[in-house]
Amino acid sequence: MTAYAAYWFLPAVIPIAIYVSWSDMSSMKITNKSVMALVIAYAILGPYAFGLPMYLWQWLHLPVMLAVCILLWAARVMGAGDAKFIAAAAPMLVVADLDLILRVFAACLIASLIVHRLAKYTPIRAQVPHWKSWEDKRFPKGLPLSMTLVFYLLLVAAYR
Repeated sequence: MTAYAAYWFLPAVIPIAIYVSWSDMSSMKITNKSVMALVIAYAILGPYAFGLPMYLWQWLHLPVMLAVCILLWAARVMGAGDAKFIAAAAPMLVVADLDLILRVFAACLIASLIVHRLAKYTPIRAQVPHWKSWEDKRFPKGLPLSMTLVFYLLLVAAYR
């Protein structure tokens, strides 16, 4: 991916990522509206970011990742919202950057787990006591997934 493409996606992705993180931590759900917003953002911005040939090829990522993630959901490896979010974000990710994406995801997963679990025992919890993620034994992966998309785009924008 080029910095040019990342600059196109970032203004749309950042607010969606914030909403997905908040929604998943508060209700343990990634809404269909947020997933559709991500798909619409790609549909509108993708041709400008990638150019028409690459834009069309990148659309293949969505059904492929949706199929893979549905199988993982059926095997109870991930939640349905996580599967939908990964599929919706997939067209914005370039396969050639898979090693970078996986490293960013690993870092985001570890960091968000630590921060979320520590925040549970701070005054932050009093500000949002209704969050379901405080008591649920499952971890809301919308936070690290959305962080991964944002940080991947930021890294590409900054270093390419």
